[in-house]
Amino acid sequence: MNALAADSIMRLLVLMLIGYLLGSVSGSLLLGRLRGVDIRTQGSGNAGATNAFRTQGRGFAALTILIDAGKGALASLLLASLSTRAEAPFACAFAAIIGHCFPVFFGFRGGKGAATAFGALLALLPQAAFLALSTWMLCLILSGYVGFSTLLAALAGVVWIAFIATLPWLTKAFAIASLLLIALLHHQNIARMLQGVEHRFEGTRVLHRWLTRTRGTADKPK
Repeated sequence: MNALAADSIMRLLVLMLIGYLLGSVSGSLLLGRLRGVDIRTQGSGNAGATNAFRTQGRGFAALTILIDAGKGALASLLLASLSTRAEAPFACAFAAIIGHCFPVFFGFRGGKGAATAFGALLALLPQAAFLALSTWMLCLILSGYVGFSTLLAALAGVVWIAFIATLPWLTKAFAIASLLLIALLHHQNIARMLQGVEHRFEGTRVLHRWLTRTRGTADKPK
């Protein structure tokens, strides 16, 4: 390895460290401190947008998503622009996702990285972001389970990056690792869903409500 290559790797590692610190600025926990609450002590105990919505309301959750997605985009665009390496955008995004999940500023107890990953995908691979979002919305409409929907959305993104996107192999590795981490962090949601104790947002099950209403109308005596 020549001195130039070694320098570029060292620069990337420094940028990834900065990306990790940026990711550690958790939206829900930062906003919670301003409000005097820690959502990790409420609801599901997770620091993500879903628990923020469930325990603090829509406005709080919307700001949480904005912050968390924003830092993913910021890490993948601004930080990566300071490196000449092809894998820098997804490497910095991966570091930000790690920071979000295990934030140094909040005792290494953060969220599950979905919004941060979406922000990075939206900035770098809009088509993959659209596929992931479409998968998430469709699954949520059908099932009402946010965690399960997020897992499938992450896997849809993995499929796109692995088999459709034209990227250098190391860039693909960072991108796939980011999404697989998110999928793995939702294993407890899947376990609770299988046990029948996972929280379900019934209001999102549009198809289920329509079918129920249709059956009810059909069953009424003429």
